[in-house]
Amino acid sequence: MAMPISVIIPTLNEERTITATLMHTAALGFDELIVVDGGSTDTTPTLLKSYRLSPQATGLSPVSWVTAPPGRARQMNEGAKAGRGEVFLFLHADTRLPRNAKTVINAVLADQQMVGGRFDIQFDHPSMWGTMISTTMNWRSRLSGLATGDQALFVRRSIFEQMGGFTDMPLMEDIEFSRRLKRKGATAALTATVTTSFRRWEQQGPLQTILLMWALRFLYWGGMSPHTLSRWYGSVR
Repeated sequence: MAMPISVIIPTLNEERTITATLMHTAALGFDELIVVDGGSTDTTPTLLKSYRLSPQATGLSPVSWVTAPPGRARQMNEGAKAGRGEVFLFLHADTRLPRNAKTVINAVLADQQMVGGRFDIQFDHPSMWGTMISTTMNWRSRLSGLATGDQALFVRRSIFEQMGGFTDMPLMEDIEFSRRLKRKGATAALTATVTTSFRRWEQQGPLQTILLMWALRFLYWGGMSPHTLSRWYGSVR
């Protein structure tokens, strides 16, 4: 029997992507979509309201909107509080799920030993750099058992609540969460693929971004505060 799934989408100034993401995701048969806005100052709130009132939204997954202080960890935790599903799927606003996302999640969680999982990733603009980066990310994730938020993490509600949700930190909340999730049971590294934006890599340059990401992870594992690291990470939207 299919488990009810709540899709939780944190947003902050996502006017370029939010409408397309909602239209795509709402057509996939999930039980609800919850957008958690962290105080957008662009047209994201207006676009969300327009979508909810549009004819395109009729008959698709219902979309609700809550607000939270900025920060993905805080926003995703707030979305989970509002969610009614037995499974939480955390989706970035610039990421599109595969058409069979609901089916493959339910197939994984039919095994009671599985506590959650993530998808493989590809970028929206195919290129040599994009293929190399996504392939490396997928294999690294599969070998380590860790995942990033770009890979659309999903988890049983009961496990999420046992874990106390995401740790309130400005960076690396996805890595920290998936590390704790592994201790709760088996997690799935799905070959089904999400498609996410290449915008950060394009704007800052692929090589520079690779070096920055590895440096941030190295310093994080070495004990540097995520609050310090977040000042170097910046924001691209």
